[in-house]
Amino acid sequence: MPAARPYPWPLPPEDHASSPYTGWTRAHWEAVADGLLAAVRPYASPGRGLILLPGKHSSSGERSDGLEGYARTFLLAALRVAGAGGDDPHGLLEHYADGLAAGTRTPGRDDAESWPRQAECGQAWVEAASVALGLRLTKRWLWDRLGDGVRERTADWLSAALGEPPVNNNWWLFPLTVGGFLTEAGVRAEAARAAIRRGLGRIEQWYAGDGWYTDGPERSFDHYNGWALHLYPMLHAHLSGDQALLSRHGDRLRSFLDGYARLFGADGAPLHQGRSLTYRFAAAAALWAGALTGHSPLSTGTTRRIASGSLRYFLDRGAAADGGLLSRGWHGPYEPIVQRYSGTASPYWASKAFVGLLLPPDHPEWTAPERPAPAETTDAVTALPGPGWLVQSTAADGLVRVHNHGSHGQVLPPDHDDPLYARLAYSTRTGPTDPGAARPDNHFGLLAEDAGGAERWTRRGPITPLGSGPGWAASAHRPLTGDKELPGVTVTAVTLARGATEVRIHRVSGAAPGTAVRQSGWAADADVISELRPVHGFGAAAAHVAAGSTAYAGQTRMPVLTGSVEDGGGPLFICLARLTGEPDPEPLAADVRVTGDEVRIAWPGGPRQRVVIREDGVSVTEEPPGSG
Repeated sequence: MPAARPYPWPLPPEDHASSPYTGWTRAHWEAVADGLLAAVRPYASPGRGLILLPGKHSSSGERSDGLEGYARTFLLAALRVAGAGGDDPHGLLEHYADGLAAGTRTPGRDDAESWPRQAECGQAWVEAASVALGLRLTKRWLWDRLGDGVRERTADWLSAALGEPPVNNNWWLFPLTVGGFLTEAGVRAEAARAAIRRGLGRIEQWYAGDGWYTDGPERSFDHYNGWALHLYPMLHAHLSGDQALLSRHGDRLRSFLDGYARLFGADGAPLHQGRSLTYRFAAAAALWAGALTGHSPLSTGTTRRIASGSLRYFLDRGAAADGGLLSRGWHGPYEPIVQRYSGTASPYWASKAFVGLLLPPDHPEWTAPERPAPAETTDAVTALPGPGWLVQSTAADGLVRVHNHGSHGQVLPPDHDDPLYARLAYSTRTGPTDPGAARPDNHFGLLAEDAGGAERWTRRGPITPLGSGPGWAASAHRPLTGDKELPGVTVTAVTLARGATEVRIHRVSGAAPGTAVRQSGWAADADVISELRPVHGFGAAAAHVAAGSTAYAGQTRMPVLTGSVEDGGGPLFICLARLTGEPDPEPLAADVRVTGDEVRIAWPGGPRQRVVIREDGVSVTEEPPGSG
């Protein structure tokens, strides 16, 4: 681990008796919350209606970004005060009450204080949820003490976010969250209850099982599962005391956390996959929600260990190095991670990580000793059928890898691969290469002509999961050239894993004889080792090539294998792969034998597996010792 950077605020001494893994306690969380809130205060407008942080504005514009700065930091302030039972020595609620009055006085006006309306600014739907949740958490200390005029104006502004949102994904939970507060406040109650019903009904359509939701109608599995699709319904159920809703969604949260907790490395890093990664330690929000509501499968002390580890991971690496302001990036600023919608205050969605402060100080999750995260206990390979992922972790280096056979995210421009969703694998120690990279990492492609006649490597099209089981997962896709599928061609992919070793199998159907193929491995810096070893269908040993920058390193390298489709088409391309943080690992090895469409794998010191890949699907079975 790199040396921790100096923190921009004073912190309590570390307590390794109660927190043997991270050294951090509730007092550290409170100190970080106080420091983050103090750092943004100088950027508030004179009336405190907007908090406009320095930097390039989002596609929604300056006033939207200023509202985002107010709303997201208000949520952090609300969690801090509510967690302290209303104690507010820093005058946080007075500050945000002033902003509430100023922002709602003339909404829609282009001035230094006024909030944009939802009808003119889609982002205002998002921020309405943070404002509403903050008001709900602090209702007796803030809302109930506001003047009638401010309450009426605020209710009017919030009510505009009770209808159908302009984006068909987790945005349906913003009206639900607004509706939850307005129902409790006794304002626009009928419309508010209808918004709650619509939100819950919509995400029901996207439930994929095992605790996982798609973020919208496409197969977009990412961190929005935790920090939105579970968090908002569970907080609403908890705050409203709706036991039936809490039970239904709590059971799903429990199932989700059973797999999700495996996606954090021993160093605290969450999985680097999906959009909005600049929200960083918001990845811990669902873990705290499970502890808060009593719907966590984790041993007492494990939630705090993972969550504190995640918070420390980012702060130790400079996430708030610029005067205590969270930057847009991963460790520090990193422009390729920023989406068009990301404003200067977007990183403060990370405020959701502080849901843990709603647990009282004497709650066992705060007082019991930390227990190890799943990635620290033993080597494990776990199939998550909901998202179609295979999670591979190793205790020696605390590294987590996810093999992606189910999430393909959003459609990007024709010339761009989708590095955040379409890669074959992701990890907690490497990031994907940038969109449009000449050599995308963890990618299997064919060389084909695009619509203009130029030869390009194909992109991974929408993924169809083909199943998973102990130690394996499989999928199929139609390769893309530009925005068109390669006619008649299907690529079937199977990943098997044991320890740190992977067997990657690709079957190409329908490609012309002589078509070139390319398999790339992990794009890594010098802190980890990335390997590919050809087994079947590829030519010479892997070449190690420059892969460009990632969120982890300015320069990375990755192994690349090449081959070509044989006469008659339909060959198998097989290689061994490994990403490891061990400095001197054993040689990469597994005995792999191919007979037609059958592949037999004998793991060193472990089981034998038989893989059959045909047009109608994939089967993987474990064979008794000595067979084959």
